[in-house]
Amino acid sequence: MGYDIAQAPADDGLTLGPADFAGPRIRLAGPVDYAMYNSFRDQLDAAPAQGLVVVELSTLGGDPEVARMMGEDIRFQSEVRPERRLAFLGKAAIYSAGATFMSFFATPNRYLTRGARLMIHERKLDKTLQINGPLTTCVASVRALLHEIEHSIAIQNEGFENLVRGSAVTMEEVLQRAPANWYLEAQEAKALGLIRGVI
Repeated sequence: MGYDIAQAPADDGLTLGPADFAGPRIRLAGPVDYAMYNSFRDQLDAAPAQGLVVVELSTLGGDPEVARMMGEDIRFQSEVRPERRLAFLGKAAIYSAGATFMSFFATPNRYLTRGARLMIHERKLDKTLQINGPLTTCVASVRALLHEIEHSIAIQNEGFENLVRGSAVTMEEVLQRAPANWYLEAQEAKALGLIRGVI
């Protein structure tokens, strides 16, 4: 089963409109990395403790573990401050790690701007395994890499499960499309139920 995602607002039938996104409290752009995480934390700490807080993001991707760290902060803050509604607004490009971050928001709190593109893909691995030494050591090295790959697949699939939960997209479909980079335009993402609305 996937990780917990942020709770939906008390009135999850409340669809946000353009005016709600006029002044995002948290603005993030560029690669998802530790510099973005530090900026995100600073802005999150300075955001109002009540009411709507919009998190605006545009990214071509980055470190999926940093995206998960940011997402865990969203989930945790949603639990400890239920009087605050954290909403996601994806602008232009929400690729890779950006989609991972978005998956931590409850679907009623996910929005994209018109013409924005969401891109979902599998995690990538770039590693060379050099086998050298006693045979038992060689076996251990191969097993360690296999365990790393298997664990990374499990984490990746948790994110996919949360991204598609409650939507018209099945896990089978996302697992089939993700290896070839699956691009969705904002209106298509809305029609499939991956987001609540297009701004």
